[in-house]
Amino acid sequence: MKKKMIFLAALFVSAGAVAQQNLPVYTLRQCLEVGLENNYSVRLVKVDEKISEENATKGNAGLLPTVDLTGSYGGDFGSTRTESRATEDITREQNAYDQSVNLGVNASWTVFDGFNLITNYKQLQLLKRQGELNTRIAMEDFIASLVAEYYNFIQQKIRLKNFHYTMRLSKERVRLVEARFNIGSFSGLDYQQAKVDFNADSAQYMKQQEALITSKIRLNELMANKNVDQWFELEDSLINLDASLNYEDLWQATLQANTSLLKAAQNTQLSEMDLKKALSRNYPYVKLNAGYGYTFNKYGLSSTRMRDNWGLNAGITVGFNLFDGSKRTQQRNARLTLESRKLEKEQLELALKSDMNTLWQAYQNNLQMLQLERENVIVAKDNYEIAHYRYMKGELSGFEVREAQKSLRDAEERLLTVEYDTKMCEISLLQISGNVLAYLH
Repeated sequence: MKKKMIFLAALFVSAGAVAQQNLPVYTLRQCLEVGLENNYSVRLVKVDEKISEENATKGNAGLLPTVDLTGSYGGDFGSTRTESRATEDITREQNAYDQSVNLGVNASWTVFDGFNLITNYKQLQLLKRQGELNTRIAMEDFIASLVAEYYNFIQQKIRLKNFHYTMRLSKERVRLVEARFNIGSFSGLDYQQAKVDFNADSAQYMKQQEALITSKIRLNELMANKNVDQWFELEDSLINLDASLNYEDLWQATLQANTSLLKAAQNTQLSEMDLKKALSRNYPYVKLNAGYGYTFNKYGLSSTRMRDNWGLNAGITVGFNLFDGSKRTQQRNARLTLESRKLEKEQLELALKSDMNTLWQAYQNNLQMLQLERENVIVAKDNYEIAHYRYMKGELSGFEVREAQKSLRDAEERLLTVEYDTKMCEISLLQISGNVLAYLH
């Protein structure tokens, strides 16, 4: 027992030493700013956004002409035999080498393709905006995760403090029982039971330290700190709740700013553009081409020894697709895909409505439970103080004072759980409504 007491005393000292070190102190905003700058998931999605931005050009959509510089060289090495029809004389020439050199600059430009090119460009611009929206979705998910872990760390720290208080009460009870046992006021059974309760509370305290360390590591990971074991202090020591949320404001904000809903709308627009591209095959196309070239020929045979020419060439091509077996199938599939995207958007809106109502009911219920649990903690503290006083006077058994102690601990745990659950509902409601970025302000 003495060794156990010494170990726990050392545990208290080490815990206090950690708290007294010169540790960095983070506010919620600082945690978010560090995380948004360093977190790998956010940085990766920003790279994807940059790629979609680079792709959104007129040239990538085919709206600009293409210019090619070409060159070629060829030769024909061989022998010929010629027989005259009139004289039947045969003429042979051997090892004749004909050479040809071609150089040229050629430009081509599709000026009309049934609105396909314009639609391509609009589609790339929309994909660029979707890249920005994907970044926002990743940021919102990250902010929600970090805020949840920030308050989870606070919850675990408060729980550790509660367990420490419980263990201190049990330690005092052991001291008191041991003193009275030595003078014969308490039985050995009371002394043994007090030690069992103290050991149980000590084990809970040690287990809670593990939960606090796990939350610390997770928070460091979210902030992309290289040293995930780094200790820190948070400016907040309580779970701050916002009881001013309004359902109608949240739902209207959801319809206007929910990122998943906005992305579904963008997917519908992309499907509309795919349909336009499929329908563009019903229109003619017009292409312009021009070039400047140089050609040089050298003949091993023939009466001409060499020949070269250069100059401009230009032309226009107009065409119309008369038949393509896949055209109608692609157009029908594009219409079906568009209908599917519209249904998906409606389904998502209904799911968001359901989630919003479920979270709102939980949020309201938790706010009401908070007041009850706060009152329960006050009553439980009063009950314990009365029980402890009567226990000191010998009017209550160790079992009864232990029950009062457990009631106090359970009341504190329920209050802490309700506070954290309410905070989680608040974070989820703000995320659904597109307002979770408010934690940055």
